Formats: sequence, C-alpha cells, structure tokens
Amino acid sequence: MLRVRGRSIAWVPPLLLLVAIAVADYNTTGEFRTISWIVLVPGIAAALCGVWGTAVFAALAIVTYSLVDSAWPHQFQAGLPDFILVATGGVLATLACAVRVRGERRALHMRDVTDTVRRTVLRPLPRGWGGLEHAGIYLTADAQARVGGDFYDIQPGPYGTRVLVGDVQGKGLGAVETAAVLLGTFREAGYHEADLTAVADRLEARLLRHREYTTALGRDDGDRFATAVLLGFPADRSDVVDAVVFGHEHPLAVGPGGVRTLPAEGGLPLGCRDLAPGPPPVRRMPLAVDETLLLVTDGVTEARDGDGRFYPLAEDLGRAVAADPRVVAPARLVAVVRDGTLRHSRGHLVDDTTAFAVRRTRAPGGEGHEGGRSPY
Repeated sequence: MLRVRGRSIAWVPPLLLLVAIAVADYNTTGEFRTISWIVLVPGIAAALCGVWGTAVFAALAIVTYSLVDSAWPHQFQAGLPDFILVATGGVLATLACAVRVRGERRALHMRDVTDTVRRTVLRPLPRGWGGLEHAGIYLTADAQARVGGDFYDIQPGPYGTRVLVGDVQGKGLGAVETAAVLLGTFREAGYHEADLTAVADRLEARLLRHREYTTALGRDDGDRFATAVLLGFPADRSDVVDAVVFGHEHPLAVGPGGVRTLPAEGGLPLGCRDLAPGPPPVRRMPLAVDETLLLVTDGVTEARDGDGRFYPLAEDLGRAVAADPRVVAPARLVAVVRDGTLRHSRGHLVDDTTAFAVRRTRAPGGEGHEGGRSPY
C-alpha cells in the first residue's frame, strides 16, 4: 500500500510526523513543549521502514530534538531526561524493526517453501492433457495459512484417461506427504491398470503401507485417511464416464441444460477398507459431450456464511449457467466456484478449498502419441 509507481514511500509518514512535531513545538508556548513526542517517529518508522531507514529516523529524531530544544531559552528547555528518552526510544525502535524484518523474511521464506511444495504435489498439467480440457483452483484456508492435503491430477494411458481429486485428512506437511504418496501411486496405476477397480485397490494398499511407515517412525498421524473421487474416461467411449467415490463429494455434471449430481455409489474413504472389505464400487454413467465434470473438496461445500449456512454450490451454479451457458467451460466454471465460495464465506475459509473441472476435447483414440500411449 505504501508504494507509488513501484517505489516505496514508507519513509513519508515518519518524516511528516517528524516535521509536524518540530513545527508544533516551535509554535507552542514554553510551558507546553511537544518536542519529546518526537520519540514516536522512530517507532512509526520501525513499523513501516527497514532497519537502516529506522536507524536514520532515530538519528534524525535525536538531532531534531537537540536543535529544537536548544533554540528555546534555558528555563524552557526539556533537557537531558527527554534527550535520553528520545535516544533510548530510537535504539529500541531500531532493534524492534530488526526483529520485525527477520520475522517477515522468515514468513516469506515459509511461503515460498509452501508454494514450492504445492507446485511439486500439484504438477502443472499440459493443455488438453489426456484429451481433457481442464482447470483447477486451490485456495489456502486463512486459519494459520497452513498448506493442506487437497490434490488433483490427470493421467492419460492406453486404457483411457484417469482423473483423481481428493482431500487428505488434516493439515501440514504430513498431509502433503500423504497426498504426494497417493498421486505417485495414481500416476503409475492409472497408466498401467486396465480396470479402474485395480487402480482404486492400488491407492488403498499404498495408503495403508504409508500409514504403517509413519506409525513405525513413531509419528502421531498413523491413522490418516483421504477422501477422493477417481474418474475413468474410457478410450473406446466418448459418452460415458466411470467413477469411484471414496467418501468424497459426488461429482457434478454441468452443462447448458443445468447441473446434475452423478449418481455414483459412495464408498468409504481411502485407508478405511478394513471397515468394509471388498472392492470399491465402480459406476459407469452417461456424460454428454457438452457437459463438464466439476469436482470439489469440502472447503467448498462446507463454506459457511455469517448465519452458519453452507454454500449452496449446485443452486449457485444453476443460476450462473442459466445466466450465461458459457460458464460450463472449465476455466470459467472453477472461477465461478472460487468467487461464489469467497463471497458466501466473506473470505473466511475454514479449510483448504479446491475445485477441478474437466471435459473432453475430442473423441477417444486421438491421444496424440503413437499407439495411443502417453510417455508419462
């Protein structure tokens, strides 16, 4: 906020305060001296400027105090006690500024680390990857601004294109680590396994192995689980989609005709197979060529307004599509979800928020690689 045309003007407020106090002291009577207020100048600079800037204002405050105070007759001078106050205030303000700058640098470093981790987990996806037009948004919750375990990816392969969207329970690097484990498994199984059920089984087995590993390390997150939606776009069909739901929000099919929830059978979250042994249910459902699939995490559906009401995602999307059918494009669709979530919650997100939208760009069979096989 304190920049004009890219240049910092953080020095302006403390300078104006310095001048104002000196002028005010010059225009008051000898019985009412304001020059000692100049101790506020380095304090203001400590909150706005850098360490050297604060030190300069501390020195200016001492020099200005000495000049203005000595200009008065002896009986009206503030004297040595106030000089010590101004000098001590300048030193303390400079030290406080150094602490503030160090904290800001640490926060910026942690933000860079968080962004790097997030980009590593959520790898950039090429345009039209796997024959799908796609778009995604990720918003970090404002509660401690800690990175969470939301994830999504697309994996093309010889048996069609697979999509995975999910949310690992909890926050912090442990959740990100679990998300990375699941995504790594998905990228391999999604390419090599012909059956979507086999992909789901590989994800379940990998999460259980990861939990055993974290438990053996003595960590307290050995019972972590994940909700997810696994989609399969068959290589030989363009009018259907296969879905496996692991305790997650069901996908929404958004088209010019409106919004509908895909009736996929819901299973337990990943990591909870021991509660209901057996393969997860896979449901094949019709999908029109002009429909976009929208998948969101609970940061969207559980966003609340001031009265505690949940965000009505489907209704909001229905109104948006009715007003402008072009909203069904993935990039526009996730933008509507993002804006609607922030508007409904007034910007106060209680959980990480992810929305991911995909739709076919062309008929199956044109993967763009020899033999229909992707190199990844």
